Amino acid sequence: METLTFKVEIQAPREKVWSVLWEDASYRKWATVFCEGTYAISDWTEGSIIQFLTPNGEGMYSVIEEKIENEYMAFKHLSMMKNFEVLPVDAANQEWVGATESYRLTSSDGITVLKATVDTVDKYVDYFNTTFLKALMIIKELSEE
Repeated sequence: METLTFKVEIQAPREKVWSVLWEDASYRKWATVFCEGTYAISDWTEGSIIQFLTPNGEGMYSVIEEKIENEYMAFKHLSMMKNFEVLPVDAANQEWVGATESYRLTSSDGITVLKATVDTVDKYVDYFNTTFLKALMIIKELSEE
């Protein structure tokens, strides 16, 4: 597994960027670059389960490992989902178990830096290198509106 890191500077306060990241309507706008119609189901509290889903019920079954309001959110992926059901961990999805994804916001002089990290398997490195940057550009655009 490889950890990829992405950064973007945003001319908006951390609170605005945080709301763009995690409020349902804006989350759907930037996450759609990964798959059209992507959404999340969670109560967004630390320690809670979160499901990252496509409209056909495929996605990741994860836990919010750490949350510091307006500063940091980290997810740990526990399993895959298909047809809205959590799949048992097997050889096909074992490679994703324990993968993490995190978002950190820091700010200085009216600029917020969003740093995202994601663990991925080799076959998805190129995909994430392209797609994650597109997602960050949408987050930047929505935050600077």
